[in-house]
Amino acid sequence: MLREIVLDTETTGTDAKNGDRLIEIGCVELINHVQTGKSFHKLVNPTRPVSQGAFGVHGISDAMLADKPLFSDIVAEFLAFCGDSPLVIHNAPFDVGFLNMEFARLGAAAPPPIDLADVVDTLHMARRKHTGAANSLDALCARYGVDTSRRTKHGALLDAQILAEVYVELLGGKQTSLGLAAAEIGVPASLADLAAERVPAGPRTLRHRLTPDESARHAAFLATLGPNAVWRDYLGEDGSAG
Repeated sequence: MLREIVLDTETTGTDAKNGDRLIEIGCVELINHVQTGKSFHKLVNPTRPVSQGAFGVHGISDAMLADKPLFSDIVAEFLAFCGDSPLVIHNAPFDVGFLNMEFARLGAAAPPPIDLADVVDTLHMARRKHTGAANSLDALCARYGVDTSRRTKHGALLDAQILAEVYVELLGGKQTSLGLAAAEIGVPASLADLAAERVPAGPRTLRHRLTPDESARHAAFLATLGPNAVWRDYLGEDGSAG
């Protein structure tokens, strides 16, 4: 079983190193690339104003955050939800940078920082798969026909749900093995190994779809070819393709 957590955040601005803070976290659980319905969603009081530019993107105001918990109040629940499952993030350096900044603010109680090498970055995947094309989340939704009609503003939970759908499409769709696509689009090797375990080895045999009458006519046709027809070497004992 492969468990992954698709994650998105919203923030007060774009610069974690210069004091911008995280204000929303949204996560959805995937099991073998299927959304289970389990999620984690919190608004967080950043103890600083939301910039006008950021407000224009997500519509989350200072007033909406005034009575919300601090990051330190929700971090244990967040980490428990994620567990040791790989994170899937679009433009991972941005979100991971904010999360690690919030971790660092916890001082002695800080958990280990998130290592980008352990994160599946769907932006990186998209750039490798669609070189030279627009690969924002909106552009990928349009490319893959993912419905975004529910979304009027960016929101961490809704964007995580949408990203989960895009992620599956980047892997090749629900019927395509991650093991076949992972190396091409930047999925960490450990995830590819897990997926490969679920892919049956060996050739696949197609089932006959001929009717009894069609099978009889086919056998009669084969009988007219004589015993030395070259392509009899490719038939099974019953006259079917091997």
